[in-house]
Amino acid sequence: MLTAARIEASRVVLRKAHDGDRERLIELRTDPDVWRYLGGPQHREEVEQRLDDIGGAAQATRRPGTFVIADQATDRLLGTIELDRRSAEEPGHVTETGEELELSYLTHRDAWGAGLAFEAAAAMLRAAAEELPDQPVLIVTQTANKRSLKLAARLGFEPVRTFRQYDADQTLAAVSLHSCLHRTR
Repeated sequence: MLTAARIEASRVVLRKAHDGDRERLIELRTDPDVWRYLGGPQHREEVEQRLDDIGGAAQATRRPGTFVIADQATDRLLGTIELDRRSAEEPGHVTETGEELELSYLTHRDAWGAGLAFEAAAAMLRAAAEELPDQPVLIVTQTANKRSLKLAARLGFEPVRTFRQYDADQTLAAVSLHSCLHRTR
């Protein structure tokens, strides 16, 4: 898995969380607009309790491949991004065994429309391509989430198929990891 602790881009940095990120992490998890295509927002009390249970906001990104997206100039948390293995038990794969890399991200509404999610995802994919062997990378999003599908296409992901999960149609898109070295610049 991706071992980098920090990934730089021109306007954003992917870094590990710190306790000063707590409120923005809570806001991200409880915003109904952010969670419109993800099953709805979580309750503030649940998010606060989960952060307390894991030992604080700094522990939210302790796993390799999990980062916050922060503004390069101010260090303000803009969202989260993760590159992890998609469980073989989940629907939506391009290999027989599953466990492909899956890119997922969330950004605050105040970061929408400025290309920051693209910049963060492109930086993550480039870092992974420089460190990991070539392999498929997936994005799975609700088919109704046109903004996410547009971002996936801009990153070079191509739709593979749709399937039903969480009472909604989902689109599975894939790209070869090493093709990201050239497509995301």
